[in-house]
Amino acid sequence: MDRNEQIIRTSYVGVAANVLLAAFKATVGLAASSVAIVMDAVNNLTDVLSSVITIVGTKLSERPADHEHPFGHGRIEYFSAIIIAIIVLMAGVGSLVESVRKIVHPTEPHYTNATLTVIIVAIGVKLLLGHYVKRTGERLKSDALIASGADALFDAVVTLATLISAGIMMLWNVNLDGIFGTLISLVILKAGYEMLSSPINELLGSRISSEFVAQLKNEVMSFKDVHGVFDIIMNSYGPDTIIGSLHVNVPDTMSAREIHRLTRSISSHIYNKFHVILTVGIYAINTDTKGTGRLQHEVMDFAANHADVMQVHGFFYYPEHNLITIDVVPEETVKDGQRFADTMEADLKQRFPDYNFSIIVDHNYSE
Repeated sequence: MDRNEQIIRTSYVGVAANVLLAAFKATVGLAASSVAIVMDAVNNLTDVLSSVITIVGTKLSERPADHEHPFGHGRIEYFSAIIIAIIVLMAGVGSLVESVRKIVHPTEPHYTNATLTVIIVAIGVKLLLGHYVKRTGERLKSDALIASGADALFDAVVTLATLISAGIMMLWNVNLDGIFGTLISLVILKAGYEMLSSPINELLGSRISSEFVAQLKNEVMSFKDVHGVFDIIMNSYGPDTIIGSLHVNVPDTMSAREIHRLTRSISSHIYNKFHVILTVGIYAINTDTKGTGRLQHEVMDFAANHADVMQVHGFFYYPEHNLITIDVVPEETVKDGQRFADTMEADLKQRFPDYNFSIIVDHNYSE
């Protein structure tokens, strides 16, 4: 069973659990002539919406790439998670308004055996459902499932607060409905905001994890002719579609045929291991120990130790212009790239007066 099939199956479990819970509540509510329990059953039917949104979003994300969307439709999953997060936020706002109203204008709640039975069953079902859906979402890296599972857990927490409030009311005749509801509402709003930020960051283009960068580098460096990995850029077009590029240092003695074989081997290996569509560029390392090779070592060493430098690479010497170009990644504290480049070029010129320099300011997209 592939990832999307597991997401859809988990969502169907959510639909079934909420429908059964709604049927149970409606039956008890009608038997006990309790409008509150019947309305709570209707609320459970609205919870089905989160699972339905996840199912629809997952099925739409499976659509193949087309002319207008050459990288597929995987990002639809993020929109599903955003919609569910908005539903959670709306529920939090509604709960907060109602809880504050109960504080300002308190009403005395009435609890029966039927009410308490429904509350206890609802807590158990929602806790089991929430943990199952959320854990599955984390395993499958599905923001929509994570949000749907969190929604179920919040329902359980709210219902538990109702149970505690009912116990306090029955034992000591103290009404804490409004206070409990306000505190829980604030927790829901905070969690809803966090649920919303994750898919939005994915759509905006969040930085890939440092763990993944380290794994990627180790795999590429395992090829014997690779002496460095730079300029890692990764773009996510859905959980299953990542497209990126990087550059590798290779000896300048390699032929075009050897380089072609190496870059193709790297791309194939990375796709098979990480399912990343990768473009591999190259930087040439001067292999002679004298002349240009020695110059490269001295220039790169000087540049690497320059103030505010995070990384240097991409050395190339144009003898016809007596020009040396270097790619430099400045520290994030550097805000004016052009001024940084001008200062570094001047310092290099002072240290190596026989050469001209051109600094290409790169950006740190992954580390």
